[in-house]
Amino acid sequence: QVQLVESGGGLVQPGGSLRLSCVTSGTIFSIYAMAWYRQAPGKERELVAGITRGGSTNYADSVKGRFTISRDNAKNTVNLQMNSLKPEDTAVYYCNAKYMTVEFWGQGTQVTVSS
Repeated sequence: QVQLVESGGGLVQPGGSLRLSCVTSGTIFSIYAMAWYRQAPGKERELVAGITRGGSTNYADSVKGRFTISRDNAKNTVNLQMNSLKPEDTAVYYCNAKYMTVEFWGQGTQVTVSS
């Protein structure tokens, strides 16, 4: 059974930092392209950042220069380092794994940026 388990969310003040982690089990992690999505209340889920099997990355324009995605294939983990957080970054953040037509999602972790 494939499982993606996110951690690291929480409440942070504007300008602060958080590091999200997603541990994958039950499959061969290294074959998947990994990504972080987020969904704010009343909004559609959107791509935040992605990383390919080879390590190439892409980011939403709204987080470029502030967020960094990375993966550790030895630990079956993908991370999202979030710096200079803004109130508009508040959302539930979801981990995503995709290989060809196969796709898995985590349960999500809440990130709240507020003073």
